[in-house]
Amino acid sequence: MRTKAVTTQAMADLQCAECPIRHRAVCAKCDSDELQTLEEIKYYRNYEAGQTICWAGDDMSFVASVVKGAATLSQTLEDGRTQMVGLLLPSDFIGRPGRAASPYDVTAVSDVTLCCFRRKPFEQMMVTTPHIGERLLDMTLDELDAAREWMLILGRKTAREKIASLLTIVSRRETAIGMMATPGPVMVDLPLTREAMADYLGLTLETVSRQISALKREGIIALEGTRRIRVPDMRRLMMETGDDVDGGLIA
Repeated sequence: MRTKAVTTQAMADLQCAECPIRHRAVCAKCDSDELQTLEEIKYYRNYEAGQTICWAGDDMSFVASVVKGAATLSQTLEDGRTQMVGLLLPSDFIGRPGRAASPYDVTAVSDVTLCCFRRKPFEQMMVTTPHIGERLLDMTLDELDAAREWMLILGRKTAREKIASLLTIVSRRETAIGMMATPGPVMVDLPLTREAMADYLGLTLETVSRQISALKREGIIALEGTRRIRVPDMRRLMMETGDDVDGGLIA
C-alpha cells in the first residue's frame, strides 16, 4: 500500500535565508536573487515516522532537501529481503536531476520535513544557476566519500567500532562538529531504533544493545531516554571508532 504525504503549511512562511539547513543544503552557494527563484518553486511536505517517501521505481515529480528528521534508503531483493543502504539526515538531498525514477525505497524513520522543488523547474535552474550545480556536485562527492567510509565500517571494523562510528557520524552531522572535535558534551537524538541500527550495521540486535551498554558503562556515552544520547567528550567517542583523529584508520 502506497502512502501519501500532506503538503504542510507549518513552514510555509519560512524564508530560504532563515532556513536551518541554509548553509549546508543544495542552496548553500546561492545569492539572494537565486534564493528568490528557489522560493518560487519550493514547497514543504511532512512525513510521519514509518511513512514511505517514495518507492524504488516510482516517478518522482520533485527533488528535495531534508530539513528535519531522518530517512533511510533501502533496496529489496526479489525474495523480499531488504537491506538499508543509506541514511539521510538534515541537509541531505533526495532525488537525481535528470532521472525521473527513484532507485531506492526512501522511508522516514522519524518525523521528516522536506523542502521540495518541482523537478523540471529545478533542472532548468541548474542550467541557468551554476551555484546550484556546483553545490550539488560538492554534495555528490561528499556522498561518495561517505559511501567509501561506510564500506570500511562494514567490511573491517569490529562491532564496537561500528557502533561508535555510527554515533560519531550522527553527532557530527546534527551538531555541525568537524573532524577535530572540541571538548565538551554533545546532545544528539539518535534517528534509528536499535533494530534499525542492527540492520544498517550488519549486526544482531543483541550485539547492538550489548555494545551500547558497554559504551554507557564506560562513560563514553550517556542515555537520556530511549533515543537521546549525551556524548560527554566527542574525542573519546571518536577514539572508539578505530580511526585516527586525522581520519585515518588506526593500525
